[in-house]
Amino acid sequence: MTDLVIYFSRSGENYFGGQLKNIEKGNTEVIAEYIQELDGADLFKVEPANEYPADYMQCIDVAKKEQQNDARPEIKNALDDIDGYDTIYIGFPNWWGTLPMPMFTQLEKLDFTGKTVKPFVTHEGSGFGSSQRDLKKLCNGGDIKNGLSIPGANVYDVKDTVEAWIKE
Repeated sequence: MTDLVIYFSRSGENYFGGQLKNIEKGNTEVIAEYIQELDGADLFKVEPANEYPADYMQCIDVAKKEQQNDARPEIKNALDDIDGYDTIYIGFPNWWGTLPMPMFTQLEKLDFTGKTVKPFVTHEGSGFGSSQRDLKKLCNGGDIKNGLSIPGANVYDVKDTVEAWIKE
């Protein structure tokens, strides 16, 4: 059975290595693609129906308001079930201490009963924050394994680390 990576990632202006920088591919997407290459997993990118502002500071303001309102932003293409998968990798950047709210929108639609869940996060120093507690609620019934926490500035240097984590 094939594994699945469900992830959220944002390219464009990002906080990267202590400064604002334009990146062509979001940090979380880089890790998701490593998992696909190393594990043969299918990829599913969660994308908001309304794009976040390109400007980083505006983006994080919108993200903070969504979190404060416990919003469930509409997403472009929702995944309806994960029946054909045993292991689900869940990847996201740490936004205000947890998953971006579009991930809540997506994950709440799925039944994780009997699934192995392997979370990974990209961040600039905050690690998982409170996201692991949120994942326990969102992935109710799933067996949540040790997560992988990667500083965004290091994503291009951690393929071996990702491979070792996949094999755990």
